Amino acid sequence: MRYFIKLAYKGTNYHGWQYQPGADTVQETLNKALSILLKTEIDIVGAGRTDSGVHAKQMFAHFDYESEIDIPQLVHKLNSFLPKDIVIFDILKVANTAHARFDATRRTYEYHIHNIKDAFENEASYQFQLPLDIDKMNEACQILFRHTDFECFSKVNTDVRTFNCIVFEAHWQKDGNKLVFTIAADRFLRNMVRAIVGTMINIGTGKISLQDFEKIIDSKDRSNAGFSVPAHGLYLTKIEYKSETLGIRQKKKHASKSIRYPFI
Repeated sequence: MRYFIKLAYKGTNYHGWQYQPGADTVQETLNKALSILLKTEIDIVGAGRTDSGVHAKQMFAHFDYESEIDIPQLVHKLNSFLPKDIVIFDILKVANTAHARFDATRRTYEYHIHNIKDAFENEASYQFQLPLDIDKMNEACQILFRHTDFECFSKVNTDVRTFNCIVFEAHWQKDGNKLVFTIAADRFLRNMVRAIVGTMINIGTGKISLQDFEKIIDSKDRSNAGFSVPAHGLYLTKIEYKSETLGIRQKKKHASKSIRYPFI
């Protein structure tokens, strides 16, 4: 039987989601906890791979188990067993063909920047004190919608078959002394969001123009894009699936769009 698990984690103490020999990762930590509590070897599959130091306000993963699970009891036991920086929200029984990674239709990230020294934001937001032109940066967001190939924002030597992504949403918003960048797409390349933010900071400081930004995307060359901002300001905030993936029946015949659920 296949189960989806909904969780969140603070990435500060982990070398990302994906298992790495000799390093603490979120995936390995969950594997160990589930294997101990269910008394069998469990190998979870995540909806994505966050890099070292990146946080997730919402992450989904799936695992297989041979019998029915007492879900409320397992959620309680996991939260008691796991470190304080990993939280389990829910577990959901799904179809055996459901896949946390391949069935996700939309992913949303936020990047947080604060512009004054703040002792409480050091692990949660990137301090950047130079003035930024948020209007210009939002104009750059509109350029993203005109493109699908984002190789210029991807890590080199990656194993992906395509650099194409469909961007559904992208904007900057000021929140007091903070700036928050929100971007949603069907998929993301490795380091993509952090490279986009670094390049847009160059726009916000006047280092490059909007025309330069478009040329950078067209070049498909990572060396032309801006710096990669630090990982600790990046959050995976939402993953969406079609209703049938999560086993939810819709009353309307054509209600198969990605929707938000109370437990997502």
